[in-house]
Order: sequence, then structure tokens, then C-alpha cells
Amino acid sequence: MTQDPRMAGLAPELIAQVHAGARALRDGDPRRAERLLLQACAQAPAHPEPLRYLAIVQLQTRRVPQALATLQQALQRAPTDAQLHSDLGTAQAAHGDPEAAMASWRHALTLDPGHVMAWFNLGRNHQLAGNTEAAIAALRQGIALAPQALPPKILLGDALAHAGRFEEAAAHYRAALRLHPACGDAWRGLSNIKTVALGDADADALRAQLQRRDIADSDRVAMGHALGKLEEDHGRHEAAFTAFAAANALQQRLTPWRAEAFDTFVEQALHASRSLPTPRDPALGQEVIFIVGLPRSGSTLFEQILAAHPEVEGASELPDLGNVLQEESRRRGLSYPQWVPQASAQDWHRLGQAYLQRTAHWRTTRPRSTDKQPDNWKHVGILRAMLPGATVIETRRDPLETAWSCYKQQFYSQPHFANDLAHIACYMRGCERAMETWRGQAPARIHLHRYEDLLAAPEARIRQLLDDCGLAFDAACLSAHTATRSVRTASAAQVRQPLRALPARALAYGALLQPLCLLLGLPAL
Repeated sequence: MTQDPRMAGLAPELIAQVHAGARALRDGDPRRAERLLLQACAQAPAHPEPLRYLAIVQLQTRRVPQALATLQQALQRAPTDAQLHSDLGTAQAAHGDPEAAMASWRHALTLDPGHVMAWFNLGRNHQLAGNTEAAIAALRQGIALAPQALPPKILLGDALAHAGRFEEAAAHYRAALRLHPACGDAWRGLSNIKTVALGDADADALRAQLQRRDIADSDRVAMGHALGKLEEDHGRHEAAFTAFAAANALQQRLTPWRAEAFDTFVEQALHASRSLPTPRDPALGQEVIFIVGLPRSGSTLFEQILAAHPEVEGASELPDLGNVLQEESRRRGLSYPQWVPQASAQDWHRLGQAYLQRTAHWRTTRPRSTDKQPDNWKHVGILRAMLPGATVIETRRDPLETAWSCYKQQFYSQPHFANDLAHIACYMRGCERAMETWRGQAPARIHLHRYEDLLAAPEARIRQLLDDCGLAFDAACLSAHTATRSVRTASAAQVRQPLRALPARALAYGALLQPLCLLLGLPAL
């Protein structure tokens, strides 16, 4: 058996112990993995590799500061090790420091230009930062070094799709399918290019792959959604409904979503936000525009319009608000929103500044930026204390179209409400109830905009949107579909089309959606 060169200098029994720790982590036993690796580190304190594996355990168990410290220890022992610098970049990214992460990956590549994972990480994080062309270039480098690797082909396809280069994106997704015909991510990418329908040959391929028993559940879910979208595009609505239902039922079994827990959270969030301290700086956050609401409610389109304005950078769906609140929950040892009544004006000012610092790189060329993470609606109630100067745009769309569009879309944040029609109705009620309450508390900062109103009277509604955000009218916002910015959501294709009313897709399902109408309190179809 060929020895791993990274283990050179370790005794055979220590190599076996490190491998045993790695297996324990892979098998879902991080405590055993950490125990074995700590023992290996103690027995070989001068060797970096046991430390590197220990840092991987710490990262996977969400102890990012410890992982950073462990990797720094390893780098003291091997400062020119490209793999350690690449892993340090991964930890820095998890810690919310993308600039340091990018610097670490670049340094890894100066040490080893053939380091495939550093190219992939650089590409993926360029894409997350909205630097799509740089992402494409880095991913092409990685693919040239590892042409048979599947993930970079998917990542490159995603980056090309986000840049609006849909034919090139489709070619990379299909290249991935030639390597792995049941690759759910490749089918997901093809299906999300919603301006081009998949064909009959694709339908045959999807049905054949779904008959296999040796495919991962995640691939089965993604292919089920792709097949449902294909059947809908070809007018076979009963078959589409069946495909979507099977995919969602499987995902709900894998990652159950609990309506009772959600209802409890909404009650707690509303109660906690009733009485908040007067902010130290009422203007804090005025450079940020939050776009919130349900997924598939038109938020990407509203962001595309705002990002066409010369003063606004479209940052897409950022995790930073939720991450700042999660970090505060860990610091206090209480889950959010239970600690909200304990927070002082100084606490909220500190948290607001933390969010602004984490997102500052989005405002280096333009003074304002958007954050359209849909889940941020859950935190709108505390924004009047944390970021009182921020503008909040809530987007809504026809409830039946929104609900059905959510059910049809595969979401990667799990567990997710959209896997069950009753859960979708529950989530919509909770979101609307909370937003109506919070809009009543801060009507000057929280504004409701409806997708259908925008389509019916584009210029009037765009002028109102800009006015609500404190922006002067700019004609570029009327032709936002021509913008070349990266759009990193499932709506990347639609927002590059001129504004126009489209047929109501849900109505075509007729009686199949009657149960959903009842759940939403809508008239019968």
C-alpha cells in the first residue's frame, strides 16, 4: 500500500489512528473522531497532519474559532504547505472573513499552482461575492487540472447561468451528466434555465435514472423536480404534479419540517419585538435595503431593478444577518429570539455594526447595497433597534402562484417548509401576519410591493419603489433586464427578460390544486 506523502514521518500506528479518526467523522461520530485525533496530536506534536484532521472535525462541528487556531498551529510547523493554507481559507470563509479566505487560497496557489481544491474554492467564493467572471476563470483552471471531477463542472455551469450565458451553462451541466447520468445538481441546473424547456429525450433519461435503486436520495429529489418542471412545460400537468409530489414527499421524510415549531417561533418573535430600546443612532444601516418575503414572490426581480440604479449594488441572498444573530445566541447561550428582551441599545448598536462590517465589501463601488435573503423577514421586527436606518421592501405575489411555485422549486436550505402544501400555507400565514405587525410599527421603513402591480404599471411602481428606498428616479431601472450583473438565484433566467405578464401556471392544474386553494383560503378553481 502506497503511503500518503502527507503522513510522512508518522509512525504506522499513528497513521492508522489518524485514518480511524477520519473514518469516525465520515461515519457520523465526531466525538470519537476528535478523541482519536487529539491522541494523535499529543503523540506527534511536531507533525501538522493530525492537527489538520482535527481542524476538519472542528469545522464540521461548527467550532470555527477552534479550527482557525488549530490550523494556525499546523502552519507554524509547515508554513509552506499549500493544503494547510487552502484549509485555512475554508475556515476563514466559515468565520465570515471572505477577504482573508481569498488571500489564503491565492497564497496556496502561489505555493502550488496545481492545487485543484484551491482553484475550486477560489471560484466558488468569487461567485458568492458576485465576481462571476473571476469565478468562471478560476473554475476553468480547476477543470483543466481535474477534467473528470464532477463538482467543478456544476459550479462552472452555475456561474455561467448566473452571468446569463445559458447555452454555455447547459453544455457544462450536460458534460457533468455524461460523467454521472444521475447527477441531481446537473439536472437541477438544466431545469432552472427556465427560458429553455427540456425535451423528450431528457424526459426518457430522467425516468430511466429514477428507476434505479442505487442513486442518492438527494439526486432522486433533484431529478424528481426536474422531471416535474419538464412535464409542466409540455402541458402534462397530472404527470408533473405526481413528480413534484414524489420529490417533496421524499425530502420531507429526509428532513422533516415542523409547523408547530414554526408557529411557536413566530409568536416568540412578535412578542420579543414589541418593546425594544431606542436606538443609539437612528440612521445606522441607512446604506442597506433588505428585500424580504416568501421565496418565488418576485424578490429577485425587485432586486434587479434596484441594482440597475447607479447608487445600489445588488448583493443577492446574504447569510450575514442570520449569522450575526446566531453568533449572539451562542455568546449568550440562548436561542433567538429568547434573548431579545435582554438586549440593550448598546447591544443592538454593536450587532448592527457587525452586520455592516460583514457586508461592507458590497459597498466599495456604490454607496448602498441590497440583501434579499428571503428568511430575513423573520428578523424584521428587531431591525428598528439593530439597523433602524435600513429600508425593508416586502415582496408579495398572488398567493396560489407563490405557493405552487415554492412547491415546485427544490430548496437547499433544509428542513424546508415548501415540501408540503399544508406547511406552505402555514408559512405564508406566519410570514404575512408578522410582516403586517412590524410594518405597522415602522411604516416609514417597511414597504409592501406586489409583483402583479409591478407588471401592470411598471414605471409607476418602479418610481414608487425608488422613492420608498430614498433613491432618485433613474431611467436605467426601467430596463433592468439588460443589466449584466450576476444573478445568483433560481430566477436568473427570468429577470433577464423584459417585464411582461405571464400566464398563471397554477391555474392550469385545475382540480389538482383544489386542496391547496382550501389551505390558502382561496375560492375554488
